[in-house]
Amino acid sequence: MNQPFTVAPRYRLDDESQWLRGIDPSRRYWLWLNGETTMKTALAGFLANDLTAWKQTLQRFRNLQPQEQMSVERLGATAFTLHCISANCYAIATTYQGAAVWHLFDQETLQSLLHTAHPDWQCAPQDVELGRELLATSLNLSVAA
Repeated sequence: MNQPFTVAPRYRLDDESQWLRGIDPSRRYWLWLNGETTMKTALAGFLANDLTAWKQTLQRFRNLQPQEQMSVERLGATAFTLHCISANCYAIATTYQGAAVWHLFDQETLQSLLHTAHPDWQCAPQDVELGRELLATSLNLSVAA
């Protein structure tokens, strides 16, 4: 049996292929892997407790040097670990169908995603459906007794 192997290109805001499906109200980043609309995933995004935590995280990100990493929090819990690969290349490691995937971002794109944690940020009206999709999926999961 073959394990799926996915290599994600570096996502940029000016990409020709669409990779960002949306950002739901709970700040999950919904992505199409490699621009393929059949391969979608959601990353638990940055969600700050307050404006001070938001500013501190953005400052830590801006100061990140190649080969360094930082944990990005989601209301006090770790949402993901951000790896600085090199100048202007950052990675978030996840899994997709059991395979390890590194989502690569340029600085401008990742900073834009992190900005969505601001308390005043509101998602696009069509992205509310992404949150509903996640809720519907979780309701269909079986519960261990």
